Amino acid sequence: VIGAGVMGAGIAAQVANAGIPVLLLDIVLKEGTDRDAVAKGAVAKMLKTEPAPFMSKAAAKLVETGNIDDHLSRVAECDWIIEAIVERLDIKQALYAKLEALKRPGTPISSNTSTIPLGALVDGRSDQFKADFLITHFFNPPRYMRLIEIVRGAHTDAAVAEKVEDFVDR
Repeated sequence: VIGAGVMGAGIAAQVANAGIPVLLLDIVLKEGTDRDAVAKGAVAKMLKTEPAPFMSKAAAKLVETGNIDDHLSRVAECDWIIEAIVERLDIKQALYAKLEALKRPGTPISSNTSTIPLGALVDGRSDQFKADFLITHFFNPPRYMRLIEIVRGAHTDAAVAEKVEDFVDR
């Protein structure tokens, strides 16, 4: 999960609640020495939040934290990449350009956006990226609002979408 804000962190927690290891990445702050502080802080905050995003402290231990400057290449290891960053098309597209060079073909990549059209998100990306891309709009808070809107694009590969649908049906 890229983006450790309220939604990204909540999505990471819910995946961990299913017993699946999660890599949670965010930006590096300009101040401080801990380059993973944003993602680490999100996990620490969720452990104190009520209602609790995590079902247990054991689930929280399944969330590995990092940052996009040092650890973005790790998306090549991931079975699903979820983007939950700021709702700015230019920032999302810049991230997608980086992800396109790193991700494995056939690995689903989705955005949690509810405001930016899918076609605009993938504009300028390769056919493979477009085939692997969809919107997965989780509702907040993900643990308690058991709703997800899955939006396929004109180029989304049905098998990729089915991977995501099968995962969320668990």
